[in-house]
Order: sequence, then structure tokens, then C-alpha cells
Amino acid sequence: MGAPVTDAAIEAIRRLIISGELPPGARLPAEAELAQELGMSRGTVREAVRALVTARVLDVRRGDGTYVTSLRPELLLQGIGFVVDLIQDEWSLELIELRRILEPAATALAATRATESDLKQIGDALENMRTAQDQEELVQHDAQFHALVGAASGNRSLASMLEGLSSRSFRARVWRGIIDEDAIRQTLAEHERIFTALLAGDEALSSAAALTHVATSETWLRRFLQQEPTLPPAVR
Repeated sequence: MGAPVTDAAIEAIRRLIISGELPPGARLPAEAELAQELGMSRGTVREAVRALVTARVLDVRRGDGTYVTSLRPELLLQGIGFVVDLIQDEWSLELIELRRILEPAATALAATRATESDLKQIGDALENMRTAQDQEELVQHDAQFHALVGAASGNRSLASMLEGLSSRSFRARVWRGIIDEDAIRQTLAEHERIFTALLAGDEALSSAAALTHVATSETWLRRFLQQEPTLPPAVR
């Protein structure tokens, strides 16, 4: 009975937010008052609040109370990375397929929206990739490169989704660098093409370069998972 009751409390609080009764930044009533208003126990309300805090809908400020967050999409979508990390390896291909759809779109937007500052940061991330001392460091800068491109798209929702999806592909790219001797050279070349297209402000070329890059990773992962059911524990 506990889970359905908690779900009902979550839905009740969600309705208060959607209706505007609890707008972004609003302070929730005290636990006892809210429980009475919802016709539920304090324990149930407490569990619902915890769940909504995890989802970044609510924010508990010690000694002050519980508040509705800004509800900005980039904040709410941060939880994608947490969820993605729980998805089992057999579903990894679905996630990289999703990246193949979203990343070219984000890169195309960045081609026309990136500022000089954005391009400098992306270029710096690429240079850090070139000078990385090992595969793990390379992949860290790789992730930064893609996060910066996503941010340069000007679409915070899209950028947050892509950053979350990259948490699973992070491990895949690390392992690819370990077992594929040519992976580093190929990865750098693909990022060079993306950056060159961004510098040119060419939407179509930027999208194509991003698509090629993600498709290469997808092809490698598909081939690997046909031979091995899971990614090695060392990079999980």
C-alpha cells in the first residue's frame, strides 16, 4: 500500500505546482499543514517530498523550509544521467541511437549560435584532448567538448539531455580507447571535423560531422556487444 499512497501524494503536490498554487520559488506549507491539506499522513507527505527533491522539483533548505525549485528544464533534466547509469548494458545501443538523433541537431544549432567565447572553450577542450596523457583523460575532455557544444546550441533542455546520455557512453568510449589502438586517432579526427564545421558556421556540415562521430561509436559498440554481453567491469 505504501508506494501507491506515496505516488498519490507526489501527484497531489505536482498538481499544486502545475496549477500555480505553488509556483517556482514558492515555499511549501509546513509538513503537518500540507499533510492535512492533502488528507494524507505526515510520513506519506515526507516520502513524497523526498522523491520530488531527488527529481529536483523541490529543494529542502535546512532551517528554512522546503521550496519549489526554479523548474528550469536544464535543472529538471539533470536526473537523466542518474537514470541512464542504471540502465543495463543490453539497452546501451538504444541510448546511443538516441544520441545519434539528438547530437547532430544540437551541433547544427551551435553552428549558428555559438559565440566567440563558446568557440574558444570548445577549441580549448579539443586541444586538451590532443595533449591527454591516457584514454581516461582523453574521454574526460571528450565529454567536456560535447557538453560545451550542447551549451552553445542555446537549447538548455537539449544540452541537459545530451549530457545525461553521455554518462553511459563515457564508459563505452573509455573501453574503446583501451582495446582499439586506432580509436584515439580516429576520435581526434572526428572532433577536428566537428570543430572546423562550427568555426565555419555551417549547420549542415556540423550536423553531418556530429552524425558521423556518433555513428562510429554506435558501430563499434554494436560490434562489441555482439561478441560480449556486457561492458567490462573495469569501466562500468
